[in-house]
Amino acid sequence: MVWLLRLLLLLIIIFFFYMALKYLFTPKRRLETARKQKRFLLIDNEDVRKNFFLTYKGTVFTGEKYKGTTDTTYDVISISIRSDDPESLKGFSNDDFYFIDKKILEKYPKAEIHWKSPVKEF
Repeated sequence: MVWLLRLLLLLIIIFFFYMALKYLFTPKRRLETARKQKRFLLIDNEDVRKNFFLTYKGTVFTGEKYKGTTDTTYDVISISIRSDDPESLKGFSNDDFYFIDKKILEKYPKAEIHWKSPVKEF
């Protein structure tokens, strides 16, 4: 009976340790922390059907990936980016958007980047 209680206690400790690690490494939590610290962070799942998220200078952007054919491969050819909060774009310059473009093109070199409103008008 004592061994059963010890085993149960050990399993409960392992479960709480697992849940703590899972919480610490959640991508949404990392994105929110980077947003608060005004750092650049790109969180991208390799699955084309899933959007990627990036944060820069306290603003969160969402990117939609579209796959198509290039000259030699079947790859991501178009990316559409929008800001989740247009009010947080205050203070951004052209250089900031070029920096974001450069970082995305490092990951998807054959992609064409399209900015949605209000960045498109900028």
